[in-house]
Amino acid sequence: MNKTNLKNPGFRKMLFVTQFEELGFDALQSLLVLRSAGLDHVILMNVIERDRVAMRRGLGYDKNEERKLREQANIRFIDWAETLFESGMEVGDYIVVGNLVPQVLQAADEENADLIIIGQRNKKLMELFYSGDDIIELLRRAVRPVLIYKHLENSGCLADNPFARTLLAVDWSPASLSALEYLKTIKNVVHDISVIHVAAPGELKGSSNLDIQQLRKERRGRLESICDVLEAAGIKARSHLYVGEPAKEIVRAAREFNATIIVMGSTGTSPWTERLLGSTPRDMVEKSPYPVLIIPEP
Repeated sequence: MNKTNLKNPGFRKMLFVTQFEELGFDALQSLLVLRSAGLDHVILMNVIERDRVAMRRGLGYDKNEERKLREQANIRFIDWAETLFESGMEVGDYIVVGNLVPQVLQAADEENADLIIIGQRNKKLMELFYSGDDIIELLRRAVRPVLIYKHLENSGCLADNPFARTLLAVDWSPASLSALEYLKTIKNVVHDISVIHVAAPGELKGSSNLDIQQLRKERRGRLESICDVLEAAGIKARSHLYVGEPAKEIVRAAREFNATIIVMGSTGTSPWTERLLGSTPRDMVEKSPYPVLIIPEP
């Protein structure tokens, strides 16, 4: 199992995981802008989950229903593959039966995928908390970047180029700096990047005006250093400092700067810590109306 590789980051092989109703070929086509950044191989994946088959039937698990779902997925993938072949892409596919997360992780390892794409299902918050959301579990266990693809806010449409106006949320952790390195590799498809850091309100509590100004100067200086790195790579970048609850402020910034995607790093935490204390990546998955690309720590 390969960890995030900062010596040679990039998105050359994509694992595109779909249940079709939440993530279609229009999303896949929009991601082909990554061809100019080295993408040349797409693995299409559909996981047939036994509990979903049982719920669909209402009478328990049915092998005939499984066979029907396999045939439907195969027909769609053949059609998609023809278009991808015509554009010069290599294509593979997985149609498997089992639990989503272990099947996706296994396929990503077998194919040595650089990027996992998955759509978000609509679930109620309490259901997410008690049952354990598949995407959160995938983020916790994945050693590769994961893109949670969503339709753009209000419009219900997909961006022609999801990476055009990127918002990069940083906290200077190794995972955050890893995200920076990945963005440098796709400079051909990124028009501009808004670099944001969200300071905690507690950092300002009880501080004098001088202390607050020093904090602001220190954080802005670190943000400007990241912008300098991006500018040197040929990407237009601007820095922004916010104060508040991270996920809320990140989404606010994305809206203010008309972002098409949010990119951030994620440091692995235990599921119980996440449930009790929360985590910014988890909050972003649940609350963000924008696509979110999560880069794990190297």
